[in-house]
Amino acid sequence: MAASAVPLVGLRSARASEPIAVGAIYDLSGPLQGFGDNQWRCAKLAIDQINEAGGLLGSQLEVKLYDAQSEMQFYNQFANQLALRDRVAVVQGGLTSSSREVIRPILHRLHTLYVYNTNYEGGVCDRNFFATGATPGIYVDLLLQAAADRWGKRVYVLAADYNYGQISAQWIRKAAQGLGGEVVGEEFFPLDVNQFGATISRIQAVEPDVVLNVFVGPAHEAFYGQWASAGMNQRIPMMSTTFGGTSEIVRMPPEVVNGIMVIGSYYESLDNAFNQAWLPDFRRRYGTDYGYLTDVPIKDWYGWTLWAEAVRQAGTVEREAVIEALETGIGVDGPGGPVSIDPTTHHCFMDTHLAEARDGEFRILQRYQGVAPTNPAAQCDLQARPDTNTMFTPDI
Repeated sequence: MAASAVPLVGLRSARASEPIAVGAIYDLSGPLQGFGDNQWRCAKLAIDQINEAGGLLGSQLEVKLYDAQSEMQFYNQFANQLALRDRVAVVQGGLTSSSREVIRPILHRLHTLYVYNTNYEGGVCDRNFFATGATPGIYVDLLLQAAADRWGKRVYVLAADYNYGQISAQWIRKAAQGLGGEVVGEEFFPLDVNQFGATISRIQAVEPDVVLNVFVGPAHEAFYGQWASAGMNQRIPMMSTTFGGTSEIVRMPPEVVNGIMVIGSYYESLDNAFNQAWLPDFRRRYGTDYGYLTDVPIKDWYGWTLWAEAVRQAGTVEREAVIEALETGIGVDGPGGPVSIDPTTHHCFMDTHLAEARDGEFRILQRYQGVAPTNPAAQCDLQARPDTNTMFTPDI
């Protein structure tokens, strides 16, 4: 598939000003397409809603959309093109941490605002960068407390073998110790691993109270079928910080995934008034064959909506003014509940929901309101140190 930019312009009146160019980079082909398609659907819904409501500052948004094809080289190419050739007001997109760390330094150097909308390992501290995704400390603490309340405190950890999985495992160890528990086993898997028989045998031997996984990508999905085939889904509870991100809840048989406990900022089953209007609108535009939405793609809707609200408040798309507006702690309501910017870290306060996979749906068990972003040892303080431009290894 050839890499290309696709302008997407809403209807404008003849008197409207020139459109505002904005940039989007998503994985719309290649191995990460399962994430990218719904990320782009949620982003486009936000942009269409903005344009249908009259646009921003009397202008429509014109999206310069690039398909990175799940290849890092294209993230580099397209980030430069968006800033230098397309001269966009903002860039949003990227999925993996590696893609983010290709895009972010380029846009920082070229003074183009970047909003990243994916859950990640945490630690980015950069005034030109805003993140709507959750970091592991938020989800891990709440999951392990739920496990301690229900089953016990002996945890076996399974994680993807790159920085997100590794740092998540550090958070899990810290959270378990804080609850008086322990990690009784820990294994890391490259993203192409899809055979887990030896791992399942080791778990059987240890008999933990709960298994907590941080799997990423299609190969790791094979674990769930192998776990169920061994009868382990009836013996040891399973929790995950990532399950559901690519519609596994509807792609995999209920007898395989029922009972998996998850945590996130959005599930289609949320019964708040905003979601009851938002989800039918999404389905009206895109049909019902998109799979299932969780907080991975929904953050893209929030990212574009928060940026638009900051532009309205600033009265301009000029980068510095928009950053200052975002740093007022600006917030919006949405299908997952209210989300607002933390000026200190440029991450977000958000509602978070504990849920359980049950017969093709996520059953909500508990809601946590306005959960704060993690910032260990106050490493990031962009109000006190606005020139910071780094990625800290979280002080866990």
